[in-house]
Formats: sequence, C-alpha cells, structure tokens
Amino acid sequence: MTVTDETTLRQRALDALLTARNRTSLLTDCVDDGELTAQHSPLMSPLVWDLAHISNQEEQWLWRTVAGRAALRPEIDSVYDAFEHPRSVRPTLPLLPPAEARAYASDVRARVLDVLDRTALEGRPLVESAFAFGMIAQHEQQHDETMLITHQLRRGPAVLTAPPPPANGAGDLLPAEVRVPGGPFTMGTSDEPWALDNERPAHTRITPAFFIDTVPVTNGAYLRFIADGGYTDERWWRLEGWAQIRQHSIAAPLFWRKDGGQWLRRRFGVDEPVPEDQPVVHVSWYEADAYARWAGRRLPTEAEWEKAARHDPASGRSRRYPWGDADPTPAHANLGQRHLSPAPAGSYPEGRSPLGVRQLIGDVWEWTASDFLPYPGFTAFPYKEYSEVFFGDAHKVLRGGSFAVDAVACRGTFRNWDLPVRRQIFSGFRTARDAEPS
Repeated sequence: MTVTDETTLRQRALDALLTARNRTSLLTDCVDDGELTAQHSPLMSPLVWDLAHISNQEEQWLWRTVAGRAALRPEIDSVYDAFEHPRSVRPTLPLLPPAEARAYASDVRARVLDVLDRTALEGRPLVESAFAFGMIAQHEQQHDETMLITHQLRRGPAVLTAPPPPANGAGDLLPAEVRVPGGPFTMGTSDEPWALDNERPAHTRITPAFFIDTVPVTNGAYLRFIADGGYTDERWWRLEGWAQIRQHSIAAPLFWRKDGGQWLRRRFGVDEPVPEDQPVVHVSWYEADAYARWAGRRLPTEAEWEKAARHDPASGRSRRYPWGDADPTPAHANLGQRHLSPAPAGSYPEGRSPLGVRQLIGDVWEWTASDFLPYPGFTAFPYKEYSEVFFGDAHKVLRGGSFAVDAVACRGTFRNWDLPVRRQIFSGFRTARDAEPS
C-alpha cells in the first residue's frame, strides 16, 4: 500500500467516525437527562444506553483488539451487551448516567483517534483498508438510526428540526413500472472494503425477467388500499399477519390517525396531514405483503431488488450504487438525516438505475419477499453475532436504506433485516410482478 493510499484511507475513516459522532451528539444533546434515561417504548433502549453502548463497542474493537491495549471499563461490558439484555429490560440495568456516559465516550474517542493515526492499515484482516474503523463508524450510524426511531416514538414537543426534502418528485409522470431482463448478474461483493460479512462474497444469481415499480409505493396509493377495506379483508393477509392486525387493532401505518375525513400522521412530535406523494413508511412486512396481493402484485425478492438496483444491462456489470460507483451526494439520494421524512416519489433523478428505477437508495427501507440467509461461501467476520445468529426464516430482508441512514452504512449490497411485525422502523416497499421472457 502506498503512502497516498494509506493517507486516503485514514482520512476516510476519520471522516466517518467524526460524522457519526456529530450525529450522536445531535440526537442526545437535544433532550434533557430525564429523557435520555427514560424508556420511550419497550421496543427501544433508553437513549443513554445507546450512547454508552456505542463507545463500549468502540473500546472493545479499536482500543482493545486493534491496539491491543488494556480494557478501560471492563465492568460495564455486560451491561452494554446487546445479546445479554433485551431492550425491554435495559432501563433496569446499572447504566452510566448521562454525564458519565458522555465522558466515557469522549475518552474512548480520543484514544481511538490516536490508534487510527498510529495503526498500519494492512497486514491483518481486521485493519486491512481500515475495515475495523469503518465497521465501528457503521455501527455508530446504525445506532444513530435506532435513536432516531426512539425520537419518533417519544411523546412531547418536537426537538429535532431539518429542512423538508425537495418537492419536485413528479412520480405521477413516470412509468409505473420498469422491466428488468432475465439472466445472470453479480450479487453481493468481494471487493467493497467496508462491506460487512453478510454482503459477501460476490456470486452469480440468475433471475427470470420481472417488472418492478419505478418508485416506492406512496401514501396516496396506500390510502386507496385502506379505503378499499384492505385491513378488513382477510384474503389479502398471511395467517400470521391477519392475527397481528386483529390482535392489535391495526388499521393504518404506525403513527397515522384519522381526524374527521382527513388522515394525519405524527412525525417527530408534529402532527401533519399525510402527504400523498411521499413513499409510505412505518409499515410491517405483513402490511407490505397484503398491499402487494391487493394490487395483484408481489414483493420483489432480495435478488430482484439488487438486480434492479445494481445491474447495468449495457455493460453486464454490477455497480456499487444505482447511479454508478461514485459515493452518494445530496443529488443522488435522501440519506443521513438531512431531512426528517422521505422525499416525494420520483425525486433524485440523478440517482436512478440504468433501467430508470428511482429511489432505490435512501428515503425508506424496502421490504423484500426474502428470508435473511447467508450467501454461498459466507464466512462470519469478525464475529458470528453480527449476522450469523440472525439467519433463518424469522427475519425478512430490507434493502436500500432510508432518510435515517448514513451513506457509510448504505450501498447497493447492504443488507438489513428485521422481524416481519416491525413497524417502528423507517420501512416502506415497492412491488413487482413476473414478466414473460422476451
């Protein structure tokens, strides 16, 4: 590795770590200590748990493992072990109070920046291409997204602000769907430096031809499903999904309510009319699947989604992103909490795929039909608990990221997963259908 390459990698890792920490500070400094330590939903941790957990992981991987240094706070490892304590019980743990959590985070970060400056970024798999530093930046950004979900769930006046997304979607002027040709394509990656283990290795997949929505399903389209009795007609629902909506009296996306003849939604402490041109968000996999059945369509498989997002029929290669290999800019996608809602359907024409599919990156996570399974040749790295323990039919795959996701944790190969009942996440979807071979 040349000095220039190592300098570039070091700067990239530094930028990613600083960007994540600035966002963490924004999400935790905007509320008082009482709100930091409160549990705003049994589905989520107190914000102060996330704050210290982020730094505990940073200490364990970068200070102890990469640098080989003695533990700073070994007595808190168990408290901030996400696998040992479910979210619902975390408020009962001996958590670091806010001031101590912030001091711990500051101490760890100062040490880690020195480690980054002194570590050779080659020779060990964990540090090759600054992987461990990128992994920790992604981990922090993932918890920032989790904390943003907590902000959405909290009650009380708005504490977060952001400009609205661009209002030039024009989704109704685009073709409703795009045909994706059948045949092989390269799925996953073997050479993206900071790709996580479940994105690897690159391998060939073959899909029949299919059609996929040009844009994600909008609130307006979803309102038609509601108006047509979508939540009261059992034939559209999987058995488990029907039981879920009956048990919890679900009749609309989470955070929606009807006031007279108008649908409203609560968004980060503000009640507002449901914008019909934005992608629907806060729907479960069961709701997405029921809508697709009602529309005479289906959810795309994970392979179909990735082919629509990455495959370039002209060259036959798979791109890093729908628009090419360049990193995302604000012209490409709605990422990084730059806005606090999805952009109107049809936005970001510069981010379209070679076939013209839009908003595959950012705005809303998109449910797919697929279970979360390993790719052929999968190897857990650097620990089994990141992906391997979640493989199976219990979790469904989501792709593409959302407005709450930072670019460092979002790319054409990035895989997210969750239980099919989850609605508090920033999840939406688009639909697909089979096509006759040409």
